[in-house]
Parts: sequence; structure tokens; C-alpha cells
Amino acid sequence: MDKLGWLIGGVLVAAIAVFAWQSTQPNEPARGTMVRPDLGALNALQDGDPIVEVRLPAELSPEARIGQRAFEASCAACHGINAAGQNGVAPPLIHQTYAPDHHGDMSFILAPENGVQSHHWPFGNMPRIEGLTRADLRTIVAYIRALQVENGIN
Repeated sequence: MDKLGWLIGGVLVAAIAVFAWQSTQPNEPARGTMVRPDLGALNALQDGDPIVEVRLPAELSPEARIGQRAFEASCAACHGINAAGQNGVAPPLIHQTYAPDHHGDMSFILAPENGVQSHHWPFGNMPRIEGLTRADLRTIVAYIRALQVENGIN
């Protein structure tokens, strides 16, 4: 057998070995998988309506209270009061889509700093938001996470 035959045979044996090994591995879902938002539910809402109902925590940490004020000043115009979203405008941040295992804290910091291309919801791209420091954004994240925990998203 010539060298080409040995090469083809070796590649074939390697491919069979890889296939056999992969077929014996457990089929576990990837970490950070998420439930897609139910976009059909949006059809029942008027433009500007809150998209989700948000339960408020009995008490917020001092950092989350500062974040609430910053959120209301810079984010609520689009993402709604208490991050409930606004139909036709922007998504709710109190939604399983934004759970920490899918959208880590850094994603909430980078989104206003850089803007975000639309990828989960049909509201278009999020523009860059001017005037927020990293410290402001960390307090906003604390507020959003406190709301999420109160609503069973953690």
C-alpha cells in the first residue's frame, strides 16, 4: 500500500474513533441556555404597555436604591418603570432572558456603553447611552438583580 492509502486509512480510523467517542458522551444542555421570550404575547398589548408584571422587593440595599434612581433617570424611558419593558419600545429586564447565567452583570454594563444589536426581541437595536459612569451602571445592575431575585429570576 502506498503512502496515500495509509494516509486515507489513518484519517478514516481517526474519524470513526472521534464519532464513537462523541456518541458515548452525555447529552447535557449547555450552561446558560435560556427560554426564548413569548413574542406572541406582545400582540395582546398596546404600544407602550408594560410587558411583564414586576413584584417589588420589600427593601432595597443602599446600592440598589441608588441604582433605582439612576435607572429611572436613564433607562426607564425605554425599559419601563421597574424594568417591566414597554411594548413596541424595549424589552423587560425582569425576564428569564436576562437571568445572570445568560446575561451576566458585564452585559448590563456594556450595553449602555456600546449599544446592542437586537437579538432576542423585535424592538430594534439599543443605542449607546451617554452620561453613565461604570459606578452608575454597577448600581443599576444591583437594582435590576434585586428586582430579578424578587421575581424568581436568579
